[in-house]
Amino acid sequence: MPTDLALHIEHTPLCDTHEHLAPENEWLERGPDILTDLFGFYANHDLRTAGASDDAVSRLLNPEDPDIPARFAGVWDAWRAMRFTGYGEGVRILAKEVYGLEELTPNGLVAANETLMRLRVPGVRRRLLEQDANLDHVQVDGYRDHAVKSDEDDFFLYDLNWMGMASSSIDFQYPKTQEALGGGEINLAALKGWQERIFADTGPRVIAVKTQHAYSRTLDWTERTDAEAEAALKIVLPLGEKAPDDAKLCLGDWSLAWGVELAIEQNLPVKIHTGYPAGNGWMDNVRFSPLRLFRLLQRYPKARFVLMHLSYPYMDELLSLAKSYPNVWVDMCWAWSLDPRACEQSVRRFLHTAPINKLFGFGGDTCWPTNTVAYARQARRGLTRALQAEVD
Repeated sequence: MPTDLALHIEHTPLCDTHEHLAPENEWLERGPDILTDLFGFYANHDLRTAGASDDAVSRLLNPEDPDIPARFAGVWDAWRAMRFTGYGEGVRILAKEVYGLEELTPNGLVAANETLMRLRVPGVRRRLLEQDANLDHVQVDGYRDHAVKSDEDDFFLYDLNWMGMASSSIDFQYPKTQEALGGGEINLAALKGWQERIFADTGPRVIAVKTQHAYSRTLDWTERTDAEAEAALKIVLPLGEKAPDDAKLCLGDWSLAWGVELAIEQNLPVKIHTGYPAGNGWMDNVRFSPLRLFRLLQRYPKARFVLMHLSYPYMDELLSLAKSYPNVWVDMCWAWSLDPRACEQSVRRFLHTAPINKLFGFGGDTCWPTNTVAYARQARRGLTRALQAEVD
C-alpha cells in the first residue's frame, strides 16, 4: 500500500524547470512515430553504447520506413542490454504508462503506433503535460534568443537562449544578423546595442536566460575588458567559426558577462548547462565541471545562477558550490534519466549538506510531451525512494 509520502509526491504538481518541447503545430504535423518517440531523444545513445550499429539506429529512427518490427529488430540485442539504464527505464515507463506495453514486442509496437497517432490531435499535448504528467507549468528552451509568443503563457514559460553569444557562434555575415546589428559598421558598440535590444524586447516575456555553451567551449570564464573584446571581434568577424579559439573564447566571455549583467537588471536567473553532454564518444571529462565557473559566480554575487543537470557526474563539486555560494541553485533536470540511483543519493546528501531550498527537483529536457510524462513519473518514483529511505 502506498505511504502518505508516496501519495503526496504522486499528487503534487511538479514545476518542470527545463524542456525543449516542440510547438503544438510540430507535434501535430511532424511529430514522432512510436519508435522515434521511445528512442528518438536520448535512449538511442545507450543503444549505440550497447553495440547497435549506426545503420541500425538510423533505420530505427526513420519514421518514413513503415516496417516497425524490422526497424526494432535491428536494435533488439542492444535494447536488451540497456533496458535497465536510466534511459531504458524511461522507455519502459513510457511504453507501459502511455501505450500499455509491458514489454516491447513487434505486434505491441504496431498497436502502440496507432495509439500515438490518436494522441497527435489538438489539445492533447497540453493534456499530457498538465494532467498525465501532473505539471504545474513547463519552462521551455526553444534554442531562441527571443521569446516565443504563446496563447498559453500561464503554462508554457520560456527561456532566452544565450548560447550563441556565450560561445561566439554568431554568423555575422547572415543578413538578418547584420540587420539586427543596425546595418552599419559591426563593432563592439553595435554588438552591445543588439544584445541590449534583445533583453529589452524579450526580457519581460521570459522567465530565465539559458546557455549550454559548454557544448562548444569550456565552462572556464575570465573577465574581459571592452578593448580585449573589440580586438577579438575584429578577428572573429571575417573568420566566423574558423576564428582562433582564443579569440572566440574572449568574445564569448565578454558576451556571457554582459548577458549576466542584463539578466541582473531584469531580475532573470541564469541557467547554465553543467556536467554530462548528450551524445556518444566525445565527453571531455574536464571541460564540463561546474567548478570552472567559480570566477563567474564570484564576480556576480547579485546574479542567480541555476546550474543544471545535477552537473552529473560532478555531483560532489556541485554540492560544494551550492553549500558555499548564496547565488547558486541546483537543478536536477535531465539527471533522473541519466542516472536514477545517483540522483536518489544526491537528494539524500543534499538534505544533509546544503539548504534544501537550493534544489530544483525535475525537468524532463526532452521535446515530445509523451517523453515528459515518462520522465516526470521516473523522477517521482526516484524522489519517493530517496525520501522514504531518509524516513526509514
